[in-house]
Amino acid sequence: MWSESDLQHLRRAVDLAEQALDAGDAPFGSVLVAADGQVLAEDRNRIAATGDNTRHPEFELARWAAEHLTPEQRATATVYTSGEHCPMCAAAHGWVGLGRIVYASSCQQLARWLEEMGVAASPVKALPIRDVVPGVQVEGPVPELIDRVRELHRRRHAPGG
Repeated sequence: MWSESDLQHLRRAVDLAEQALDAGDAPFGSVLVAADGQVLAEDRNRIAATGDNTRHPEFELARWAAEHLTPEQRATATVYTSGEHCPMCAAAHGWVGLGRIVYASSCQQLARWLEEMGVAASPVKALPIRDVVPGVQVEGPVPELIDRVRELHRRRHAPGG
């Protein structure tokens, strides 16, 4: 279902999520890729360093795309991300007209993992991207990366983690 290129970009997004975790942040990472396969931008969560809860990588990539790409380039780009966009990031994606989204793990999976770990619920309801941006092409979760993403979240929320 996913090409080797898709998996390569998703693995990079998960690597960025691990970098975020290593920097003391929630483990989320994303990569923005042009239609020709060129990596345009990438980012990781930066909430802990800034104190700004909107510093999600998907939101940052939407901002970057709005400033640097034409509407046509945005529409044909793909965002690869370690976790399905939250409603804020999905809305930003839709507002700037980005194309396809491919995510390693879903918001439902994350909610279930956090509940199993006894982590308090998010102040924002987890919604599938399609509920926020109905017309966008969305693919995921990717089974071969789910265990790695779950382990990052387990490390984040483990006692002393």
